[in-house]
Amino acid sequence: MSKPFYVRFEVPSELAEKAYEAIKKARETGGKIKKGTNETTKAVERGLAKLVLIAEDVDPPEIVAHLPLLCDEKKIPYVYVPSKKRLGEASGIEVAAASACIIDPGEAKDLVEEIIEKVKEIKAKAAK
Repeated sequence: MSKPFYVRFEVPSELAEKAYEAIKKARETGGKIKKGTNETTKAVERGLAKLVLIAEDVDPPEIVAHLPLLCDEKKIPYVYVPSKKRLGEASGIEVAAASACIIDPGEAKDLVEEIIEKVKEIKAKAAK
């Protein structure tokens, strides 16, 4: 299956796993997250998001297609994860989440910074 049109760079599976782990850890250790595309979009527009997670298996893809553009405009790092179901679980909800974001990483601060650095490297390579 090919990637949806809004996926601008390839994310290695180990980085996607770290992203799931980061949002779960942020949620469990007193951090603050937003779940779902509406909440995520608002957090990005307000410049509150530290890291945005976008699922690759969203149907229809137009639901999240605006997020990479908005994140680039606001200079907020984002990462793609393969499963909206797992993103929902990691976010602490019982349904799938097309996107989510970390506002306050809590004890996941180092993990979030590591993900942001790796994403910068991947985006730099993809831009060449």
